[in-house]
Amino acid sequence: MTDHRAERPVVRTHAEAVAVAQDPDTYSSRVSRFLQVPNGMDGAEHAAMRRLLAPFLSPARMAALRPALERTAAGLLDPLADGTALDAVGDLGSHYAVRAQSAWLGWSPGLEDELIAWMAANHEATRSGELARTREVAERFDRIIAAIIAARREPGAAHDLTWELVHTRDEDGRTLPDPVLVSILRNWTGGDLGSLALCAGVVVGWLVADGSRQDEWRGLDDASLDAAIDEVLRIDDPFTSNRRVTTREVRVAGRDVPAGTQLVIDWTRANRDPAVFGDPDRYDPAGNADRNLVYGTGPHACPGRSLATLELRVLTRALLSRFRLESGGRGVRALFPLGGWESLPVVLRAPRPAAH
Repeated sequence: MTDHRAERPVVRTHAEAVAVAQDPDTYSSRVSRFLQVPNGMDGAEHAAMRRLLAPFLSPARMAALRPALERTAAGLLDPLADGTALDAVGDLGSHYAVRAQSAWLGWSPGLEDELIAWMAANHEATRSGELARTREVAERFDRIIAAIIAARREPGAAHDLTWELVHTRDEDGRTLPDPVLVSILRNWTGGDLGSLALCAGVVVGWLVADGSRQDEWRGLDDASLDAAIDEVLRIDDPFTSNRRVTTREVRVAGRDVPAGTQLVIDWTRANRDPAVFGDPDRYDPAGNADRNLVYGTGPHACPGRSLATLELRVLTRALLSRFRLESGGRGVRALFPLGGWESLPVVLRAPRPAAH
């Protein structure tokens, strides 16, 4: 795929990434020709949509979701025996991502195979850089979403989270039109399915690289484990970049550019800026937490952070409580615009007996 960062200004330092992300008046998020709710909105419109959607990701909602995610992880891992070899991304991460998101949204388990196939097609289209392929894959996903929305309008439909969204009213008392609903659900799932799978691969890869890390993490409380996972994702950030477009003439990334210039925030480089982190590979969850940009910053910081954090914590605990993780061979790194691992072979081993 063509790396368009070579053609656009690219923000690579931590300081400038923060400055750009926290200045939406100068650096707009309206970068796509397609409707993107709420990512492609700015100002009051963006704030209103974030307020409308916030209850779906509230702390209370996450607390209620946790048992379902724990059952999801157990259902995936309990059938696996000592010595099972698998791909941490394609086998473990992808299937957990689909099942976890479906548990949150109330989607049928029968969609799993279709969503897994779509994830693979989406990755291939993204890597290709071919607009026609990307559009076809997006339209294919939109058809899946449209059918789910239509089912929630049927009499007697289950009152799950997707039903709540379909029947939610905005600040003017109106239900959301179908294109907006499709865009929201595409944002919640289309990108997040692949992202969660990549995150799982990064976390597993870090644990496999040094077995002592697994013992350390088994003893962490929830807050400490969340911070540890965030730090690993900073070190090997699967969320590579976001775009912005300038609203006025400005100097950015060492260049003077006119209004209407698209630029790229390189989160991977910003999260490894030696001016901020010293040795970017040094693992320091507590020391680096307030500078970690894995979930962005500013008004467009990831609204799904609480969900992703919970999903990754549950999966990590489920893995470490059942298995020791060993390398199954050399992994393959993902290619831009994806980050992390494309595939990562691991072997699940029975835990060692406790020392007496």
